[in-house]
Amino acid sequence: MGYAIIAFLIVFLLLSSGLLLLFHRDELGRRLSNVLVERGRPGLVERFKRTQTGEPHGGFAELIRRSTPGGTKAPAAQQRLPLAGYRQAFHQKLFSASKVAVPALFVIVVAVTGLYHRSPYLVFVGAAGLGYLLPDYWLEYRIKARARSLEQGLPDLLDLMVVCLEAGLSIDQAAIRSSEEMSFSHPAIAEELALVMLEVRAGQPRMRAWKHLAERTNVEAIRMLVTILVQADQFGTGISRTLRVHSDTMRTQRRQKLEELAAKTAVKLVFPLALFIFPSFFVVVLGPALLTLAETLG
Repeated sequence: MGYAIIAFLIVFLLLSSGLLLLFHRDELGRRLSNVLVERGRPGLVERFKRTQTGEPHGGFAELIRRSTPGGTKAPAAQQRLPLAGYRQAFHQKLFSASKVAVPALFVIVVAVTGLYHRSPYLVFVGAAGLGYLLPDYWLEYRIKARARSLEQGLPDLLDLMVVCLEAGLSIDQAAIRSSEEMSFSHPAIAEELALVMLEVRAGQPRMRAWKHLAERTNVEAIRMLVTILVQADQFGTGISRTLRVHSDTMRTQRRQKLEELAAKTAVKLVFPLALFIFPSFFVVVLGPALLTLAETLG
């Protein structure tokens, strides 16, 4: 019980010191904003106002994010979050806040349930470390899931674009129509294609917008597609035929990957058979015979 009280006091002191530091920084920000108002620099003043008022869904997350070391930068998270489909500003704030809130929650759960009796230091440190790493593992899972979703929807998207191109539409019109039609069946790839068209409408060159798609998704199949589109644009080859060939290649690769996974199934079943199924089978088959033999000998 003494270790729980000590751990609770440590967590309370850390959170209190962090909040005091946060409020002190807000006071400095307000003083600096007043000075900038006198000097006539409204750009920085508006920045301080946005920082103090926060954004939707990110007020409490912004408080925790600014109170953590390096919480205002986090370049690795900023690069990884778009790979999972999270591009809003408050997503970064929520992720930074979870790096503090989840370890604190795990420590509180351990203290309340009494799991720290055998080794308090090891249990509290392990709970805090697990809580700190859990958001990273969840983000990695979301990145892989989105990559699989993009790979699954890309062949259907290419087939639809080929139909649109052969019907007489341009590449931009075909991409817009394909993204609208694929928004229900494959929303991930439709969203990425819609972002490409938004960049083109905003004035970006078409090939640069497609290259941004490859950088934003980090999927090998999309990188190959962008390379093919760039080459077709440079050499003037037919885009519809190129897309059809690439779609057939992707379907062949998917079929080969499934065949490879099916071939590995027999090898993977050896260990469950040896550890779980064979012992049960021996008990069912040999059990009655052994009982009868024991009764006879007895």
